Amino acid sequence: MVGSGKKFGSADEHPIILIGGPTAVGKSDVALALAERLGGEIIAVDSMQVYRGLDIGTAKPSAADRARVPHHLIDVVELTESFDAARFVELARKAVAEIHARGRVPILCGGTGLYFKAFLAGLGEAPPPDPNLRAELEATPMPELLRELAARDPLMYAKIDRNNPRRVIRAVEVIRLTGKPFSALRADWDSALQTAPTAVRFFGLSRAASDLRARIEARVDAMFRAGLVEETRALLERGLAENKTAMQAIGYRQVVEYLQGKRPLPETIRLVKIRTRQFAKRQMTWFKRQLRLEWLTLAPADPAGEVAARLHKLIG
Repeated sequence: MVGSGKKFGSADEHPIILIGGPTAVGKSDVALALAERLGGEIIAVDSMQVYRGLDIGTAKPSAADRARVPHHLIDVVELTESFDAARFVELARKAVAEIHARGRVPILCGGTGLYFKAFLAGLGEAPPPDPNLRAELEATPMPELLRELAARDPLMYAKIDRNNPRRVIRAVEVIRLTGKPFSALRADWDSALQTAPTAVRFFGLSRAASDLRARIEARVDAMFRAGLVEETRALLERGLAENKTAMQAIGYRQVVEYLQGKRPLPETIRLVKIRTRQFAKRQMTWFKRQLRLEWLTLAPADPAGEVAARLHKLIG
């Protein structure tokens, strides 16, 4: 089914719960509490938590949390390996089938919207990455790629996150490989989302801007106290700098620049907070434009257990 362009099987009557939203909104804690209520297992929908070693900066679930509830698609590949939406869909669908076979409920939780979309609607007919072309595009300045995208696919240029090099490079890559606009290839993909399986419930968590900002700043401070600088230094010895995908992870990129002497630590911490807030805003925009979620707005004092109880009631 992976790469076929078909959406996740609508005939499947087993329940599947999806929980999305911006970074630091509290998705993981809510998913954990909901899994305990439903007898569920969690599938991480996170393009960075798949990498072994990217622990502190990706806010991976703790060993204690993983002992409470089984987690999947965490620590899947080494830093030297590639990982993409096609691989995610393959592994996620396999995990869903295994969880259902155990009589349990799969709960997909994370902030990588593209992975959610690929899981629900398939991957369309876009060709696989071409290593030589990809290397050429990665060496091309971003303004040049954006000009090419604007000229050859205005619809995609208007919709794409221009601050995300991976998405821009992929769009231009597909255009060059197929000679067709990327937006045309994704038309069937988008329409498939209009008829999601009835057994799938997709919830989005949000917070007031001031609340989310405070949570982001507290999380970043906690990451640096937990040893983000030391973790990044160790990851550089394992090839972090050579993995262009992993180097896009907010926190690691800025700490690498700090270790290179580009800015002092206090300024680095401040920059990570800014970049994380910007990322959270882009995530919310993407989720609202690209996917159909049932949104719940959380208050600052809402315990994860109470939010899980609300979701449980909605699920019925």
